[in-house]
Amino acid sequence: MSFIEIVARAALALIALLVLPLIAGQTEHKVMAHMQGRLGPMYAGGYHGWAQLIADGVKFVQKEDVTPAAADRTVYRIAPFVALIPYFLAVAALPFGPGGALAELPASVVFVVAATSIGILGMLMAGWASANKYSLVGGMRSAAQLMAYELPLVLAIASVAMAAGTLSLTAIVEAWSPWWLLWQIPGAFVFLVAAVAELQRPPFDAPIADSELVMGPWTEYGGLRFAFFMLAEYAGMVVLGVLFAVLYLGGWRGPGVDALPWLGPVYTLAKAGLIIFLFIWVRVSWPRLREDQLQRLAWVGLVPIALFQLAMTAAVVVAQ
Repeated sequence: MSFIEIVARAALALIALLVLPLIAGQTEHKVMAHMQGRLGPMYAGGYHGWAQLIADGVKFVQKEDVTPAAADRTVYRIAPFVALIPYFLAVAALPFGPGGALAELPASVVFVVAATSIGILGMLMAGWASANKYSLVGGMRSAAQLMAYELPLVLAIASVAMAAGTLSLTAIVEAWSPWWLLWQIPGAFVFLVAAVAELQRPPFDAPIADSELVMGPWTEYGGLRFAFFMLAEYAGMVVLGVLFAVLYLGGWRGPGVDALPWLGPVYTLAKAGLIIFLFIWVRVSWPRLREDQLQRLAWVGLVPIALFQLAMTAAVVVAQ
């Protein structure tokens, strides 16, 4: 691979990371506005509120960048980037079309899971470095939540990898068949619930809990640094949405892809868009879980289901 091609692929990954999360954020504004009857996002900033996202960006740029006097300044300032950059790496390893990923790896599913797990370090760094009790409690909650929901997420992904007989996401799509939608449903359910918890979105937003912890690890952040944390959340929605589409919905596979390869990325993004819509719908519909309920759901509910799915997949693979 030439240097120019490497630069071009890196640029495409960066553009995808910057554009797709913004689209997800704008979609969330509109979907929530329709579901909850919010007037601001529907009418502010032009026709159907199209400029709402631009207005938010201008607002964040204009805000003062304040670092608490007692904070660990270096850790405090780099925490938002630690939360965001791993999703940039994950996007590069996700296959959007028949041509494969921008950075094709032999064990890309392991790489994507590992990259998305690093983002929690940004939350821990923000909570500890802010010199704020609310931030520290939020950071500790984030760590506990990640430990609880990472296991069922990995088990659900391992079931699909076992069924396909490979750790390559591109090969998983090629091995995918529609009947997976039936016998992988328990794992798909576990993946969706664990993904929402990994993103710390409602109803699994106990680490942030604006009514209890002010804003959790983000309490002392404002301006562009706060915006980077928000961008990391929407980037996580895109990455996990595409990952679900690749693992359970066949990724780019669909009618006409063989004749028109450019339809592949369209199918992948459309399927991922449905999952992102589901994330938004859950946020609007479900109240926040208490911390003890959140942990019980992970260890008593999701882990046994994921283990059952893994055992069933192993039995099917051996029987074949």
